[in-house]
Amino acid sequence: MNLYKVNFKILKFLPLAMEKPQSKNPLHGITLQKIVEQLVDYYGFDTLGELIKINCFTDNPSVKSSLTFLRKTEWARKKVQELYIKTLPKF
Repeated sequence: MNLYKVNFKILKFLPLAMEKPQSKNPLHGITLQKIVEQLVDYYGFDTLGELIKINCFTDNPSVKSSLTFLRKTEWARKKVQELYIKTLPKF
């Protein structure tokens, strides 16, 4: 018996069998920019500023300035992500 004989028919399916199951995280594969843009489109900056009390949504708001702040501030980013998850069924 040859231990080194390889069955190539089986090997071509091996990568599929080894893949991890898809993540159940609703944020998986979604960029922070996409999250902010969708929330701004849905709520607008005025409502976002009322829902999440952070200056990047109330004082001269823009997507760019919000992203800069949220990337540096974990607690604020978490609040935005939580609102996004709650809002997902409404999109």
